[in-house]
Amino acid sequence: MPHPSALDADAVRRLLSLESPPVLPVRRVAEGSEHVTWTIGRDRVLRMAVDEETSERQRREVRLRDALREHLPVAVPRSLASGEWAPGLAYTVDGLLPGLSAERRTVSGTGEQDLSGLLAGLRSYDADSAGEDGLGLPSEPWRDLAGLTARAQVAARQLAADREFDPTLVERRLHTPPDPEPSAVLLHNDLKGEHLLVDEDGALTGVLDWTDAALGDPAEDVAGLALSVGASAAVRAAALASYGPQVCLRGLWLARCDTLLNLADALYGQDDSPIPLLRSQRGRAWQLTPLDL
Repeated sequence: MPHPSALDADAVRRLLSLESPPVLPVRRVAEGSEHVTWTIGRDRVLRMAVDEETSERQRREVRLRDALREHLPVAVPRSLASGEWAPGLAYTVDGLLPGLSAERRTVSGTGEQDLSGLLAGLRSYDADSAGEDGLGLPSEPWRDLAGLTARAQVAARQLAADREFDPTLVERRLHTPPDPEPSAVLLHNDLKGEHLLVDEDGALTGVLDWTDAALGDPAEDVAGLALSVGASAAVRAAALASYGPQVCLRGLWLARCDTLLNLADALYGQDDSPIPLLRSQRGRAWQLTPLDL
């Protein structure tokens, strides 16, 4: 099976029929396990799927974004062109949204209201329209907090050996598991800081990468926000979206356990994620909130 990393800028120009002058600059900007990404000029981005499974998820993402655009108060990318760059392997050319990553800019109070609107819009979207009979989104099972916490406790002890983490925080802040929300909602399911675009005033200008969208536990998106913008801001945004303390606590629980497991894997296992980023996410997720008191 061909891999998009083997293509050069001229091959991309031919694929997109960009040969007529003036020649637009074409530059590869990222290569991951699922996509190879190029910028086309100043206002477009090309994402090329590396396999058939990712291709199907990308096609589903384009349909989902079109369906959601009128239901969300924040922008989502629009596909300007799409097709196959090789048999069975998809690509999409998306319009570039303004703003910088939430890893580089702090979300303001206005941005928290935008995040609240995002959560509320996803919560209110008709699950039947998004499920297998509609957009084809998968359903994800709720995660087991007891098993997750047990693994996180082991990771906390590993991190304590190098003074990376105080393991007593696990006992103090993860002591009574909250009940899960009974109903599944539409999830972005990967609200990392790099997927949230923020303007100079701290407002949200867009939400990227919907390929992991699913139906499931609303706490998963609260957890994503705890990692990307901090526990306090995540709780405020979720509360503004009319989620109660149980969903907020569960989101914090998931995020906090994940940060310990991810950092321990990076330091002592096989994970090659950037350690400074994982430490930043841990610091944000373990912020003290009123729900911890």
